[in-house]
Amino acid sequence: MSLLLEKQMLYGECLARLLPFILSHPGFKFTLEDGYRPDGQGHKKNSNHYIKLAQDINLFKDGVFLKDSLDHAPFGAFWESLSPECVWGGRWGDGNHYAVEYMGRK
Repeated sequence: MSLLLEKQMLYGECLARLLPFILSHPGFKFTLEDGYRPDGQGHKKNSNHYIKLAQDINLFKDGVFLKDSLDHAPFGAFWESLSPECVWGGRWGDGNHYAVEYMGRK
């Protein structure tokens, strides 16, 4: 099994744990924004979206869209707790970005 495939499996497992965690908080809902992007557009060069290792999540509380990275903080902390390889974009101002690191890429 390739390293990339192993990382993609880890990413899938972690995402499957994150989404119910978000829903377990009263009033919180989400939509999935950019996940896999095969076209090489919409994200910076070498984005993990192009290799199936990142998901952008739009967060809502009581029907209100939460735009601030800090609104994702409890979910970003949970994401990071799932594995040392899980990285949260809130560390660099992209709070709705949840990824697994691969060869230095986030």
